Amino acid sequence: MLDLFNEILATLRHNKLRTALTGFAVSWGIFLLIVLLSVSQGLINGMEAMFSERDFESMTISGGWAHKPFDGLSEDRPIKLRDRDLTILASKNGNVVASVAANINSDSTIVSTQKDYLTDGYTGVYPSGLHAEGGKLKRGRFINDSDIREKRRVIVLHEKNADILFGEHVNPIGCQVKVGELSFLVVGTYAHEWNKRSFIPYSTARSMSGGSDKVNRITVGVKNLTTIADGERAEKSFRQTLGREHRFDPSDNSAVWIWNRFNNHLTTSSAMNALQFAVWVIGLLTMLSGIVGVSNIMFVSVRERTHEIGVKRAIGARPFAILKQIILESIAITTLFGYIGIILGLLVAQFLNTMAEEGEWAFMKNPSVNIAIALQVTVVLIVAGALAGLFPAIKSLKIKPVEALRDE
Repeated sequence: MLDLFNEILATLRHNKLRTALTGFAVSWGIFLLIVLLSVSQGLINGMEAMFSERDFESMTISGGWAHKPFDGLSEDRPIKLRDRDLTILASKNGNVVASVAANINSDSTIVSTQKDYLTDGYTGVYPSGLHAEGGKLKRGRFINDSDIREKRRVIVLHEKNADILFGEHVNPIGCQVKVGELSFLVVGTYAHEWNKRSFIPYSTARSMSGGSDKVNRITVGVKNLTTIADGERAEKSFRQTLGREHRFDPSDNSAVWIWNRFNNHLTTSSAMNALQFAVWVIGLLTMLSGIVGVSNIMFVSVRERTHEIGVKRAIGARPFAILKQIILESIAITTLFGYIGIILGLLVAQFLNTMAEEGEWAFMKNPSVNIAIALQVTVVLIVAGALAGLFPAIKSLKIKPVEALRDE
């Protein structure tokens, strides 16, 4: 085995330039494959992290405008959602509705302390409100069922708003703020990229609304849905239920706006899977050019060593020994330069990971190549190297010893 290894090494040294140029093609293909895989994995991880912060098994419904005349009513009518819609949606769609919650917004109410004030208003929410909005709790707690049931005057502030109202180094939990003319106890702070509203219990917000039963948004938690078709049927069912209640054409999509998070999640997941598949295809096709180069080199090598092969056959070398030598030479070239490409690709992947951790590329998360992918690439390298040397090896077996010995 050692003699075979030394012979392969001597052959590679004898054709340094040709080996290096062919090896570069292999390295470049593997390098691109690793980098593309790391980027696609980073994008997939980023999307999964984003969805994990939100309740993707839900749909958010907002009132809109009925643009079609229906049941004797004219077009261009505003559709306002109301408290009773929560009960109606749950009772008429019990097979797909897991939970129902609503939001009430107040855009003009001032939230203040003795130090400063805010003009962002507040939002009355249920306990699921923070997860539905994609926010992260930073201190204390969020609105709970007891707050809703007892109509407590408690509030959850955005962490930056808490700094404005109390100061950057002050823990606001347990402090009092004014919401309009009413005092509220701060029970938590949260973080969100763009939403800085203050959250209070939905029941408390309802009691402050002056007797109105209108709601801004209804969030329906869904269940028993597995496909996009299931999500579309559930969305259609919600439109029909609200259409009967508010007397608008269920096919009038502008009457109520529905954000189907469930279908969005499935669509995005499918797109990410397609992206990863496309990356593998592009990377393998790029690597194929290098493999073809290796195969060409082995054909040339066989042609140049016709006399040598004839001598080996004449002194009793078995066909399998010749076949093994040529295939192993091909695997050696592919694997050696392939691993150079893997190492360079991993270095770039590590650089991308560092940039993502530092927040430079927040859309990616952990864009690295794990052991499983490295093993897959290793298998691809070995198989590709064997295939690249297979046909030249088969050709070498067709050389008759007498004809090979006459070859100069």
